[in-house]
Amino acid sequence: MVKVMKIGIISDTHGSAEAWNKAYKDFFSDVDLILHAGDHLYHGPRNKLAVDYSPKDLAEKINTCDTTILSVRGNCDSDVDAGVLDIPLVSPYLFTYIEGFRFVVTHGDVTETDEDKLQLAQKLHADIFISGHTHVAGIKKENGCVFINPGSPSLSKRSDGRQTIAVLDLIEKYVRIYDLYTKEVIEEVEI
Repeated sequence: MVKVMKIGIISDTHGSAEAWNKAYKDFFSDVDLILHAGDHLYHGPRNKLAVDYSPKDLAEKINTCDTTILSVRGNCDSDVDAGVLDIPLVSPYLFTYIEGFRFVVTHGDVTETDEDKLQLAQKLHADIFISGHTHVAGIKKENGCVFINPGSPSLSKRSDGRQTIAVLDLIEKYVRIYDLYTKEVIEEVEI
């Protein structure tokens, strides 16, 4: 059994192979696991196209990634998208134990409000709750659970436009949100 010490967290890549490459090269090359919170390939009808929109290239990058990827289906992930990815897209949420922590990963379109997330986290006794969908990164601790939204590395909806990912370190006991391009830590919380 492989020990998982460091986890890369990403969501809402929306067909951006460039964003995936940058996230992997600069942040995920030394992680033991990647958790993807959905919206992998398709840009979605409400989003603009990423400058480097290339879902075929992104699918190839995900399919040939040396790091294990666990993933959930997002509201923009169609059957066609799932058919070209070699990883299963679990829906509506993924529940797993990692190094004694109970993780729940969901895209966020079904649990849009903080109250919905809190209720699901409590129901499943989650220690770590990961969601995407909003394209706005954030971390908070509430009722013994750490809630993480890594934002989007390709189609940010942050007021400052920063494209973001997250890294969770189970040894050092922190989760950080990073600006994909400046590598600046935007937010950090101890777990």
